[in-house]
Amino acid sequence: MTILVNGTEADTVPVFDRGLQYGDGVFETIAVSAGFPLLLDEHLQRLHAGTARLRLPAADPEVLRREVNALAADVGECVIKIILTAGEGGRGYLRPESPACRRIVSTSPLPPHPPERWSAGVCVRVCETRLAVQPALAGIKHCNRLEQVLARAEWSDPAIAEGLVLDTAGNLVEGTMSNVFAVQGGIVRTPSLTGSGVRGVMRDAVMDLAATAGFPIEEVDGPLDDWLGADALFLTNSVIGIWPVSQVEDRQYGIDDVTRTLLNRLAGARLAPLPPGVFRR
Repeated sequence: MTILVNGTEADTVPVFDRGLQYGDGVFETIAVSAGFPLLLDEHLQRLHAGTARLRLPAADPEVLRREVNALAADVGECVIKIILTAGEGGRGYLRPESPACRRIVSTSPLPPHPPERWSAGVCVRVCETRLAVQPALAGIKHCNRLEQVLARAEWSDPAIAEGLVLDTAGNLVEGTMSNVFAVQGGIVRTPSLTGSGVRGVMRDAVMDLAATAGFPIEEVDGPLDDWLGADALFLTNSVIGIWPVSQVEDRQYGIDDVTRTLLNRLAGARLAPLPPGVFRR
């Protein structure tokens, strides 16, 4: 692991950093394949949108691009995480008048997911933890992930790859680490994320792939049963790309033609570090 703090190798930050004290910041998780940071422009755009939403000074995108590209070239295959915090401040919620944001860029290994998660699908559960509805934070990847931490703590069975999370009104929002899609009658649907959840970079990329393939796309909200009645389900994030869902609780699903098409198009576009030989071209 390599860690840069404001451009210098380090492995500590001051205890009064507002990211540590209050979760006051945003972050991005970028997959790197063959030394190339995938969807880097899109990640930097979302990072900029997140800092604007939190009313933080914008980070210099060229500095971030230079640091990410240098780390990616050194490591080759990895995950790079960018964290921007509000920097240091005194005790209390009020920020300094001109926050000096802290920039943390680090590498870690790609998670060793078995290829069967792409080729055969994954088993998923429904979490009891609910997401608060907060439009001011909906969509961005802010540093307060306690809801996801609590949801992910609900199971330890390695056979379960992900958990679906609802909001307090009972509407499906996302997975603990992923966005969720349903396919019904050839239509690709995904939650709107207007009240909570993260608007994933891979979510947007898959929606673009679906549109290019001619599949109708809808961003809609609804209770869990509306989604579980679909023909097929799949999950997305920047590291896994697309995982078909084979089971949610006691419901079984197959990999339909729409999901298989999107898997193949994602593999062809090389937008995620997918295992070789899994997809039928």
